[in-house]
Amino acid sequence: MLTRDEAIEACLRFEDSFEDYPFKDPNWTIMRHKSNNKMFAAIYEHCGRIWINLKAEPMTGDFWKNVFPAVVPAYHMNKEHWISVILDGTMSDDEIIPLIEDSFLLTMPKKNKTMQENR
Repeated sequence: MLTRDEAIEACLRFEDSFEDYPFKDPNWTIMRHKSNNKMFAAIYEHCGRIWINLKAEPMTGDFWKNVFPAVVPAYHMNKEHWISVILDGTMSDDEIIPLIEDSFLLTMPKKNKTMQENR
């Protein structure tokens, strides 16, 4: 995954997701839940690369930041609860997609979270 389109496509694989462009800056693509309008990913170009901001549990985010140099404290977001993944080719889709899924699950409507936990 290297491009904005590939990142958007990966996010749209999750049911209940849609892409949004709420800012006056077209560089920012926001991926949201249809059911609660919460953001689970922000995709943008920064320093010549595509980055994606994702929500993460603090300990999980710290783990990924220690494992992959492409995972850094979130750009323009709360550094404790969000991470940035630099799409520079050093991480495979199989490594990035679970991070997107975690963010999606952390931001989904509470009713759906309860249903997920009961499975």
